[in-house]
Amino acid sequence: MTFTLAPETTLPADGLTGTLVGRVQRPGLGPSVAAIRDGGVFDVTAAFPTTADLFDLADPASAVAAIPGERIGDLAAILANSVETARDPARPYLLSPIDVQAVKAAGVTFAVSMVERVIEEQAKGDPARASAIRAEIGDIIGGELKGLKPGSPEAAALKKHLQQRGLWSQYLEVGIGPDAEVFTKAPVLSSVGTGADVGIHPISTWNNPEPEVVLVISSAGRIVGATLGNDVNLRDVEGRSALLLGKAKDNNASAALGPFVRLFDGSFGIGHVRRMKVQLKVTGEDGFVMDGRSDMAAISRDVEDLAKQAIGPHHQYPDGLVLYCGTLFAPIQDRDAPGQGFTHKVGDIVTIASDELGALTNRVRLSTECAPWTGGIRALMASLTARRA
Repeated sequence: MTFTLAPETTLPADGLTGTLVGRVQRPGLGPSVAAIRDGGVFDVTAAFPTTADLFDLADPASAVAAIPGERIGDLAAILANSVETARDPARPYLLSPIDVQAVKAAGVTFAVSMVERVIEEQAKGDPARASAIRAEIGDIIGGELKGLKPGSPEAAALKKHLQQRGLWSQYLEVGIGPDAEVFTKAPVLSSVGTGADVGIHPISTWNNPEPEVVLVISSAGRIVGATLGNDVNLRDVEGRSALLLGKAKDNNASAALGPFVRLFDGSFGIGHVRRMKVQLKVTGEDGFVMDGRSDMAAISRDVEDLAKQAIGPHHQYPDGLVLYCGTLFAPIQDRDAPGQGFTHKVGDIVTIASDELGALTNRVRLSTECAPWTGGIRALMASLTARRA
């Protein structure tokens, strides 16, 4: 299945009103930090060699606005060439909008998805058992979690109550306990951008997209902007054992980010992040269509609390980090046989969108068939060194 990218379907609802930053692969030059403006896409790498250099400034939005940059081309042409199935490597195309930042994720941050993690655990990764378990425990746990603040005395009392009923789980521990689940989603520079293929490990038969808001955080711990993310997830693998989280989450092309980072400025701030509504659409070659939504107002832990649990005196990130905030969306819609729920098929087109951040679109393939990850830290440093020679 093919798809196209265009400004009208990729940009935020207010177009180019905000301060949008991305990265572009430029033939002969390599990865380039870019500002997306009314007049096109502009290379600002001479001023900010990496996005981390930009995001660490006191006012990144004002700083990038003050740099004219070198015009790379029209946004429409660069977007069109960013679709991996139709890409001409001799012309510019979009990359993931971040570079040397750590790629972290917070899990079990919404009550609905928390219940689904418990169901995965109880089902031992078997989707055929999930429907029955969902009917048995979903209403019990879900009803008692509504409106509960993680780490509160009320949460501690509920923990004791659920333990007595034999319903306690490691997922409930991080969902309503004092400590959030924060893990490494992907290695530095391995994330893919809009238009790229995203990867599902070939051993998985039960998996799903996770549409998420992703915080962009400086090395000082300040949230300076946001982007969209697909935290591709293998439900059967994690369901077998939480110790397989790395195998469930970190595979070739399994972390998508984009289309751009929207920096905080007069048009966009942390309040917008807290109120954001994220839409999901999956379209399959088999004619299957699934729509979903994740409302940030329903998150159990505030985004600033998540950021503080990820970076601070206990853990430093000298190049900054991005943090997937988790998702309300947990797909249970049957795709094939009744009771089997949803799982991806190769060729699915996944679009994650919000009014504030635009749309991130990717095609699903097996991770072994996605383009191999070759552009690591040494390659980036060599590229930047060559540009300055």
